[in-house]
Parts: sequence; structure tokens; C-alpha cells
Amino acid sequence: MSIPTPHDALFKQFMSVPDTAKDFLEAHLPPVLRNLCNLNTLRYESASFVEEDLRACFSDILFSVEAAGQAGYIYVLVEHQSTADEHMAFRLMRYCIAAMNAHLLKGHKRLPPVLPLLFYHGSISPYPYSNDWLTLFENPALAAQLYTSPFPLVDVTVIPDEEIYRHKRAAPLEFIQKNIRLRNAQQLCKVLADLINLYAYLPEQIESLTRYVLQVGETDQPPGVLLEILARGAPQYKEIVMTAAQQLRQEGREEGREEGREEGRQEGRQEGEQTGVLKVARAMLAKGMDKDTIMQMTGLDPSRLDHASHGAPSLQG
Repeated sequence: MSIPTPHDALFKQFMSVPDTAKDFLEAHLPPVLRNLCNLNTLRYESASFVEEDLRACFSDILFSVEAAGQAGYIYVLVEHQSTADEHMAFRLMRYCIAAMNAHLLKGHKRLPPVLPLLFYHGSISPYPYSNDWLTLFENPALAAQLYTSPFPLVDVTVIPDEEIYRHKRAAPLEFIQKNIRLRNAQQLCKVLADLINLYAYLPEQIESLTRYVLQVGETDQPPGVLLEILARGAPQYKEIVMTAAQQLRQEGREEGREEGREEGRQEGRQEGEQTGVLKVARAMLAKGMDKDTIMQMTGLDPSRLDHASHGAPSLQG
């Protein structure tokens, strides 16, 4: 953890006073952004959302304001800097993303605008670096295209199978994950065998495919039928397919044994707790307490209490 500097302390002291912060933002926010904010609703926000590796550099100045003339909030993030940092624009972007994420974690469904503002008073004047984070890339034009446009989407659910078949070594992955919920596993295995015959695949890839079909695929046939289809259709991978199936069965047996042990432990705990309750009830009966009070205190029903009474010393014949 870094030690706060006198610069930080002074800046935070002034910015923590709402009227001062309001005057500061009125003076320094660009008009087009200032007009978006109802500064009369300015509120200081916690900045605990900042990641650990950034916390030492962050001034902890985050405000929320109501959006002028519309529903929703706008956040204003003010960062103080006494020493110029070439990558400050990127740091501000990280702060903004962290603030947006914190907003979502509070249960909001939409991202809020976060306006970053850098207050600089370093020894080098004027500020020597760009305040546009895209210029920090080797190719700013490419960065602008990447980060100001919708991201590329591979929605395999709408790609025709015939097109998927042309995707070479990626075809088995795309085909099986598109169709695993839509088609019978036997049909999938027949097509899958044809696809993996076209190229050489690593044993780990074939093992993963086999496991996936057996674990997720829907079929009314035993697993052996699916394995036979794969092994017959792609005989060069038969050994890998069978080994993967054996490993899966072994894991299932071990998991079943562990679940059985856990159930046994749970039953033992429950039996122990029940025995303890009965013991307490017997002691109460032995002291002559009435049954209604005992049932209320122990939660036992009349039949269980009668069972307990047989072991109460004062009631034994």
C-alpha cells in the first residue's frame, strides 16, 4: 500500500466538500458534459471497487449525479496527478470500467456513463502525454475500429451445418456444440465420426469430444451404442474413445462412492442429533416436567415423546 502524499491529502480534503466539488466541476467539465449532469444532486461515492493493483494510484474521488432531464445516474471520476504518467489515459479507462461494474453489482441492469476528469499539477508543463487512450496503441486506427464498434460474434446457433462442415479442424467443435441439445446423440456421433476422419486431431481433443457426447448428449440408448458408432466410424481413434469412456465410468464410480460416504456422514449426524434430543427429553421427563412443555422445547411430536418416555428412569417399571 502506498503512503498518501501531501498532494493527495490536500486534493481529497477539498473534493470531499460537496459545494467545493460542485464549483470545481462547474468550472472544469466541458459544457456538453456539464449539461448532462444535475450537479445539485452531487453525491460522494465509495471507490472500494478499484482493483488492488490500481488502488495505490487512485485518488478515491468518485461522484454520482442524477442525469439532467432524464432517469438514471452519471458518475464523475476525478483523478489527481502530480507526476505525469504516459499511460494515465489507460488507467482512467480501467477506473471507469471498474465503476461501471460496481454499478451493475448493485443490481442495476444498464451501464452508467462515467465521465473521467484528470486534474494535473506536475512539474512538466503543459501536460506532456495524450489524454486519448486509443493513441496509446501501436495502431490507433485499428484500436478505434476495435473499441468503438460492436465486437465480432460467432453465434453458432444460426450457422447452417453445411457451412460448419467447411470450417476444417474447427468443424467438430462447432457442430457438436451447436447440435448437442437439438439432435439425438446417435445422429450426432455419425456426423462427428465423419468430421474427425477428415483431419488429424490430438488425443486430448478426441477424448474431450467423447466425454462431451456421453455427458451432455440426449439419447435413449446405452453409452456403448454411441461409443460403437464413434469407434466404427473413426477406427483410428477407437482406443482413445474407449479409454475416455472407461475414465468417465471410473470417475462416476468414485463420485458415487464419495456421495455415499457423505450421505452416511449426514445420516450419522442426524441420528446423533436425534439421539441427543431424546436424551434431553428423557431427562426432562425424569424431573417431572409436563409433556406439552417438553414438546415445545424439543420439537418432538407426541409419538416420539412417548418413545422417549420408555427410557426415562422415573417411568421405567
